[in-house]
Order: sequence, then C-alpha cells, then structure tokens
Amino acid sequence: MRPYIIQSILDHAKADYPHECCGLVIQNHRKQQYIPCRNTATSPTEQFSLHPADYAAAEDAGTIVAIVHSHPDATTQPSQLDIAQCDLSQLPWVIVSWPEGDIRTLMPTEGIKPLLGRPFVHGIWDCYAIVRDWYRLARNIDIPDFARTDGWWQRGENLYMKHYASAGFAEADGELQVGDVIIMQVQANEPNHAGIYLGDGLLLHHLYGQLSQRVPYSGYWQERTIKIVRYQEA
Repeated sequence: MRPYIIQSILDHAKADYPHECCGLVIQNHRKQQYIPCRNTATSPTEQFSLHPADYAAAEDAGTIVAIVHSHPDATTQPSQLDIAQCDLSQLPWVIVSWPEGDIRTLMPTEGIKPLLGRPFVHGIWDCYAIVRDWYRLARNIDIPDFARTDGWWQRGENLYMKHYASAGFAEADGELQVGDVIIMQVQANEPNHAGIYLGDGLLLHHLYGQLSQRVPYSGYWQERTIKIVRYQEA
C-alpha cells in the first residue's frame, strides 16, 4: 500500500478511537484513495459494519480494492470473524491496531473452506453453511442461502422448517441415504441444527461454537432429530 494510504488509515483510526474505524480503499485508473466510512455496528468498540450509503458512494467513485478496519487497544491479529468475512468478500482486508499503529493485510482464501475442522462463525461457517458446502463439493448443487442472524432459534424464527422445501428438499422416506439432511433440535425450543448423512452411520455437522466434525449418527444426535429431508432432483 502506498504511504499516503497508510497515513490516511492511521489518521482515521486515531480519530475514531476508541471505536473501530472502517473504510474502503478504491482505485480509479492509476490512483488509489482511502475512503473513510461510518461504522454502524451496535457495539462499535468491538466490531464494525460499513454504512451502506458510504459503501455505495465508494463503489461509484472507483473500484473497491480493500476493506479496512481498526482494532482499538488490540493487535492486528485477525479474529475468526475477520478471516471468514475476508474470505466471503474475496477482497484483501487491512487491519490497523491503535494506538500501536501496526498494519496487517489479510488476504482471502479462494474456494470452499475444508469441511472438517473449520471454526464456527455464525452466518458464514455454521451448520447450514456446511450443508451448502457439502452439496457444492459432492454434488455440484448450489443450495440457496438464507439470511440469518445469531440467535434466530431463540426468537421463534424456525428457519429450518420454514425454508427446507424452498431449498429443494422434501421429507425423506425409508432408509437413510448419503446426502440426507438431518434436522435436529439442540438446547432450543425449535429445530436449530442440521448435518449431512455421510453413510456408514456417520454425520457431518458444525455445532455452535465448535469445530466442524464427523461423528457417529447415534445416541444423542438421533434423540435430537426432528426431521430428515432429501434433496429432490429437478
């Protein structure tokens, strides 16, 4: 990054401290520019959310080439959420620590993250994401994504039951088949978890707050199963 871009980012981090600053680096022909944006996060000292109008204005001004935010009173070490959102954006993420003034550039990873051992980030790497990613990798089928915010199962949104049919699934009959989606209810008042049946009595799933894993589909998981659904080929 050019020195004047770095200085603009540091100035913004200083001005917004102790809140996280956020902004965008754009390119217009050969010139790059840092565009400060408003942070609309509900907890701006701990996270950031780019104001949609500021993002749109930056897109109008040039090509977005990097997303920037600061870590107040912390190092530039990216959080799992930073890594996940960087991968999702497919843009470099620039992280600045303030008041230390260190800068790190985080590069996105291309492709789908490995299905086993991935960290949990709700809405990006969660139980529904691993169902979608398995179908993309194993069947080359793109299951639709659905907007979801953390804790939806505590608010009666019942997303699995509302959306499985529109995602292309129907209740399964007979013996389990590879690729069946097992919908479960785990410490909640409605179904809030799902996994993929892999065959040979194994379940691939990503439980809240844990690494994704393959486990025997028996005992605890069978007892919490609410419904088994199967993808319907068009």
